[in-house]
Amino acid sequence: MKHRTFFWFFLPTALAMLIFIAAPIVSVVMQSLFVPHEAVLIETENCGPFGCTTSIVIDQEATEQLREERPLGRFAGLEIYFDRGHLAVAEIGEAWQTSESIGEFLGELGDLPFYRAMAFTLSYTFIVTPLLIILGFVIALAVNSLNRRIKGLVIFFSLLPMIVTPLIGSLILFWMIDSRGIIGELIQYLAGDPDLSLKASTPLMWMALMVYGVWHSAPFAFVVFYAGLQTVPQDTLESAQIDGASRWEQVRYVILPHLMPLVTFVALIQLMDNFRVFEPIVGFNASAHATSLSWIIFNDLGGETNQLSAAATTSVLTIIGVAILLSPVLVRTWRDFRGKA
Repeated sequence: MKHRTFFWFFLPTALAMLIFIAAPIVSVVMQSLFVPHEAVLIETENCGPFGCTTSIVIDQEATEQLREERPLGRFAGLEIYFDRGHLAVAEIGEAWQTSESIGEFLGELGDLPFYRAMAFTLSYTFIVTPLLIILGFVIALAVNSLNRRIKGLVIFFSLLPMIVTPLIGSLILFWMIDSRGIIGELIQYLAGDPDLSLKASTPLMWMALMVYGVWHSAPFAFVVFYAGLQTVPQDTLESAQIDGASRWEQVRYVILPHLMPLVTFVALIQLMDNFRVFEPIVGFNASAHATSLSWIIFNDLGGETNQLSAAATTSVLTIIGVAILLSPVLVRTWRDFRGKA
């Protein structure tokens, strides 16, 4: 393809990426470096029949003029990144000096909102992602071996978790794990504890959130792997069968190597998606037990405060976290590509 033809072919995509990806990221980075202006205070004197009193009030006109002159706010640099609501550099240094053991230090670290959210985010990401890949692959293998007459029906029911809106799906499961719900009552019966409640236990709530994450995302992996199974060379499979390879050996030495590019693709997509976990926390009303980076952004933007700078800072840290998380997979993909080239 000629350079000029490629330029005009790629131009719409480049413009879309510039407008909808690059520009918002630059805007968020800029907002994270500024904080709102402080209100301009003036001292006024009020005199009455019984004397004069002074009071401090906000000069609305001067405050509005300051905001119009510098709409981004007051430049703070990396100050917000290092405050207690984010990286908490000063608090970590103090905790490291005063803690007598690693456990005590980690306990104090867990009291900081950013690191508490990071702990759940990373746990959710590294537990849910491999589980949903394995489950999706197992379902794809099972469906691929079914009779054609029932295969379509099984595929339809396998895709239902992906069809349901994430927030609605989490709400439904949240009602089911309630102490009066069918799953909640079953757990109480099996545990022999009528007072047991998933909503009151942080470990159980984490488990419920992760189970929902696997249930909701596994159909995506199933669709990708099922499509990939249709491209597996039948000659290679037949040769393996003639050589006496078992079903497990066929999967391990023929099917899995063929599907490894799809495994990498699913891992990339799900790592990004799971690192931004948000809907299950809202649907399960689990913010007392689990928070994520996306939930912190939502919380900063909500209410009357509208802490745009804090939300922008968390957004930038989330982008950096996703980039670090994906870098090993991307490097491996690039090496495989260079090796084939």
